[in-house]
Amino acid sequence: MMRVAVNPVMLQWARERSRLPAETFYSRFPQLDRWEREESKPTLKQLEKYARATLTPIGYFFLPEPLIEKLPIPDFRTMANRALAQPSPNLLETVYLCQQRQAWYREYAQSHGLRPLQFVGSLNAQSPVEESARAMSKALNFDLDARRDCRTWEEALRTFIAQAEVVGVLVMNSGVVLNNNYRHLDPEEFRGFALADRLAPAVFINGSDSKAAQMFTLAHELAHLWIGESALSNAEASDMDGQAVERWCNRVAAELLAPLAIFRAEIRIGEPLNETMARLARRFKVSTLVVLRRLLDAGHLTRESFWQEYRAEVARLRALPRSSGGNFYLSQAARVSKRFAKALVESTIEGQTLYRDAMQMLGISKVETFNELGRSLNYPT
Repeated sequence: MMRVAVNPVMLQWARERSRLPAETFYSRFPQLDRWEREESKPTLKQLEKYARATLTPIGYFFLPEPLIEKLPIPDFRTMANRALAQPSPNLLETVYLCQQRQAWYREYAQSHGLRPLQFVGSLNAQSPVEESARAMSKALNFDLDARRDCRTWEEALRTFIAQAEVVGVLVMNSGVVLNNNYRHLDPEEFRGFALADRLAPAVFINGSDSKAAQMFTLAHELAHLWIGESALSNAEASDMDGQAVERWCNRVAAELLAPLAIFRAEIRIGEPLNETMARLARRFKVSTLVVLRRLLDAGHLTRESFWQEYRAEVARLRALPRSSGGNFYLSQAARVSKRFAKALVESTIEGQTLYRDAMQMLGISKVETFNELGRSLNYPT
């Protein structure tokens, strides 16, 4: 039985990189402690199993020292005004996969003679917030009254995503890596990112977050596309002290979703704050956190009372259960972008893209599943 010499530092690094509890690995791999002390060596099969468990490419274990993995896009996330450290394997794989889809769609757009999208890069982080939000609203055909009439935040979010896709944005919305329901994306690590491109602009929304929070994330990431900058974001409505670009995107997102002039007119003097938050959240189909920020912007809350209420509301929202389930094929199209899925199915059925490549980008393993997805998108297979 062949045993493999592995630097124990790499075993520990892979375990910590996974962000999974150490006890999980020590119970699953009884010899791990001895491997790390170099009292024993794993077999190749054991190492392969350990690599899968730690979400680490097996080739990494043969490196002399740990890699410093960096995100391929600017990281604007902050925590206590410090950039976050090592990205998780789930985040890294999600960014790489979305970049792969974007590259494929860029080639598709070029081969089909699609024109560059003029709105990408049409603004900058010094553009007036109100004018910028109005420009985005006009381009997106963003109707506040129509959104108010949506019965649920989920319906409002679907409408918003559809509006973004109509103008050419690939909107991917998923709470897991590919279709692996055991690899959940943590909204505490990131809420979304934007991949700017004139032919294939893309936005990823962390679907593990609440629907109301996803509304703000989408608006924030669209603002990044309008200034032509790729970025990974926290998209926090409360961010007033972070990087200048993030502050601008947050302000534009808030103005797009709840224009201050209209918002002010909806405030009822003397109404209890919790009732105001619930009512205006329903009215504008935003999270109560965005309502609190707009109340601060409108001068209805002091900075001190804002932070007190904001922290309390964050704690309340974190305790709420997240919804899951639904039609697989509808969810699949949403996870990869309906615009992207339609183009990929069309290209594959017509023989321009290999089934193997298409299924890999979709995260499915059966041709029949692929064909059923095509039928759900009204494409004959």
